[in-house]
Amino acid sequence: MSQALIRAALAEAAAGLETLMANATALAAIEQAGDCIARSMRSGGRTFSCGNGGSMCDAMHFAEELTGRFRGNRPGYAAVAIADPGHLSCVANDFGYEQVFARYLQAHGRPGDVLLAISTSGSSANIVAAAREARACSMKVIALTGRAGTELSRHADMTICTPAGRYADRVQELHIKVIHILIELVEQHLAAAGAGIQAGPAACPPANA
Repeated sequence: MSQALIRAALAEAAAGLETLMANATALAAIEQAGDCIARSMRSGGRTFSCGNGGSMCDAMHFAEELTGRFRGNRPGYAAVAIADPGHLSCVANDFGYEQVFARYLQAHGRPGDVLLAISTSGSSANIVAAAREARACSMKVIALTGRAGTELSRHADMTICTPAGRYADRVQELHIKVIHILIELVEQHLAAAGAGIQAGPAACPPANA
C-alpha cells in the first residue's frame, strides 16, 4: 500500500514535469524572466522575492542562491527575500497582513528592480498587493503561479504558470525547478557579459580591493 502511494506520487510529479516541458508558453516565459533579472542586475538593480508558507521558503531559497552560490564561484548577486520577521510582524500588526510585502517594496523598491511574486493560486491578496506596489515603483514583476488568468498575472509583466494537478504541493515542486533554472539562466547571462554588474549605491568593494 505504501509503495503504491509512493509510485502514484512520483507518477503525478513526473506528469506535471512533462506537461511543463511541453508548454512552449511557459518555457518562453522562463527564458524571458531570466533575461529580465540578468538585465536588471547588470544595471545595478535588485531582485526581490516574496511568497506565503512554502512559497516564502522558495522565495528565500531563490534569494540565498543568488547572494551566495549555486553551482560555481562568482560574485554575489543582489537579491532579497521579503522575509524579515521584525518587518512582517510590525506591518501585519499596524497595517494588516495584506500589506507586509507591499510596504517593504514601498520602502526599498526602485525603478529597474525586479519582483519575483510567488503564489500557487495566483490570488493571495498580499502577493497581489506587492505586485501592484512594484509596478507603482516602476519595477518589473515576474509572477510564478499554478493557475492561468489570475489576479496576480494581471499585475505582472510576465507570468510563469506551472499547473500540476489538484494540489499546491505539486505546483511547488515545479516552482523550485523553475527557480533553479532562473538562477542558472542569470548566471549564464552574467557570465557571458563578463560579470559586468554595475555596483548599486550600497554595494561593498571586494575584500581584496
